[in-house]
Amino acid sequence: MPAEDTYAGGLRKVARVVLLDPADRVLLLHGHEPDDPADDWWFTPGGGVEGAETREQAALRELVEETGITEVDLGPVLWRRRCSFPFAGRRWDQDEWYYLARTTQTVTAALGLTELERRSVSGARWWTCRELERAHETVYPTRLAGLLRTLLDEGPPATPVTLDTEIV
Repeated sequence: MPAEDTYAGGLRKVARVVLLDPADRVLLLHGHEPDDPADDWWFTPGGGVEGAETREQAALRELVEETGITEVDLGPVLWRRRCSFPFAGRRWDQDEWYYLARTTQTVTAALGLTELERRSVSGARWWTCRELERAHETVYPTRLAGLLRTLLDEGPPATPVTLDTEIV
């Protein structure tokens, strides 16, 4: 990851995007350990805040880099989560903010991936809530299917919901 990523209190500041298309499908990226494609999971687009950019700017930049999607209506922060996990030979401690976004652009092209992302991201897929509810794959954040169902049924929360800390 870039050296200029911003850390707060030892935590990497991260902006993630819960991107919905007109059919309310959510876009997830398929990732895996760089040296072990069998150790895989699905996750929302996003990444670390760089330099002086805001989390909103980071969310939009990461979305373009990881998906090529530029036609986005960025909405409010839905959820906040702290997490800690091993990846690519080190431990990542992150403070993640999840932004709601909508788009009509559903074709993806990951043209701005870092070297590490090129070795660990193997594609993208639009998921319905029902598909997520039935999935046996690992998805982050955990409970995404239920969170998405609540979002679709009730709309965005009035203030961001703090999700359980996840330590893997």
